[in-house]
Amino acid sequence: MSSIALEPSAESDAVARKRILTVLFAGVFMAALDAAVIAPAIPALRGAFGVDNRQIGLVTIVFSLCSLTSTALMAALSDRFGRRTIYLMDIAGFAIGSLIIARSGSFGVLLFGRAVQGLSAGGITPTASAVVGDTFPPEQRGRILGLIGATFGMAFLVGPILASVLLVVASWQWIFLVNLPFAAVVFVMGHRALPRVPRPAALPPFDYIGITTLALMLAGLTLGINRAVDTLTGLTLWPGLLLTAAVAVPVLVFVERRAAQPIVPLSLFASRQLRTTWVLCTGAGFGMGSVIFISSVAVAAFGTVPSKAGLLLLPLVLCSAAASALFGRWQNRLGPRRVMLSGFGTLAIGSLLVGIAAHIFWVFIVATLFIGAGVGIVVGGTLRTVVLDEVDASQRTAAQALVNIGIAIGNLMVVAVLSALADRAGGGLVGLERAYLAATGVMFVMMAISMRLQTRLPLPLPVRPA
Repeated sequence: MSSIALEPSAESDAVARKRILTVLFAGVFMAALDAAVIAPAIPALRGAFGVDNRQIGLVTIVFSLCSLTSTALMAALSDRFGRRTIYLMDIAGFAIGSLIIARSGSFGVLLFGRAVQGLSAGGITPTASAVVGDTFPPEQRGRILGLIGATFGMAFLVGPILASVLLVVASWQWIFLVNLPFAAVVFVMGHRALPRVPRPAALPPFDYIGITTLALMLAGLTLGINRAVDTLTGLTLWPGLLLTAAVAVPVLVFVERRAAQPIVPLSLFASRQLRTTWVLCTGAGFGMGSVIFISSVAVAAFGTVPSKAGLLLLPLVLCSAAASALFGRWQNRLGPRRVMLSGFGTLAIGSLLVGIAAHIFWVFIVATLFIGAGVGIVVGGTLRTVVLDEVDASQRTAAQALVNIGIAIGNLMVVAVLSALADRAGGGLVGLERAYLAATGVMFVMMAISMRLQTRLPLPLPVRPA
């Protein structure tokens, strides 16, 4: 009798969780897809608004800056007002930003739309990851977060193809207009499926000083690394921007120690496991960002037409998606240390092959497979799962936001560092090979740091009946 009575409840719970997963995957895919379609649209945007190569770079920089800055803000709002409310708000904001871009009549309005998109996109993935932590048992989190990581790979596989088709059969506006029906479906499904959490009766004062200081730090870091202001003004401002970011760090620590509900809880840096994880997030972003130069290697080594060089990335993307899903399923068995050692080791092999023999086509293809698999592993669900298991439920979104910030900083660093190394070595294939040798060294350092992770996740696996 009792087992029969429990079956409908268990079945309805499983259905509810599947609906939640569908909403989370769809929202993350939409945000990732927009990042994937922007590259093919750049030439069309440059022609439509009559801007030069320096100015068109702001389309990416504005989005990255706003996304990075809003990540912690959305996490804090999620902890105060509930994951469901903020997730739906971000989905709606992303659609509004897409509409502004599609209807923009000037380059300034276009950048405003990209800012709205970035502010909204910054909260989608960390909020989705926190919902996974709230809703699913520990033994399922790694697999689910691994699948969310694989969603990025699929988006970067579908995105360029979709953008190219829309540019041929319609216009660049449709690259952004397709987000509207997609967002509407996700919003309606999320409104029905995502769990409602009662709002706390009394909330502490919002940490306005903390979020402002963090925004200044991230803005200085982003603009300093990208040197975007120097490009537009001709002035050498990047040292001052980086200095601003450095000064903001101790100020942020001082402010957060006194905040009633800090935007960045300092307890997230209390344990060695968490401190190691934040460093590895930056390393994961560094490895992920190195993919951006693969197409340039193909052009320099084999004379590939630039417009078709992206096709050589398809095996890499497929391998990345497969590795993310596979290691997400295995991570409870392997443990975080082995997973991250495997991921950074695979990235090191791929980077080394590019660095020593990129001019040999079959070696180049094998290298891209290793790099793709490595990216899928290190940016998959392992680090996010470690964070979920190490922090309290009230800090899950803030912790996931730090994962995103770490990966984004790594992305910024790799573009600046590898491009500088390639140019210093004379550019061309030789310069790119030197850059990838440097990336190999970074991956070996990350492997050494991975040894500080625990061999097993702290929460036990469920006991199976004999």
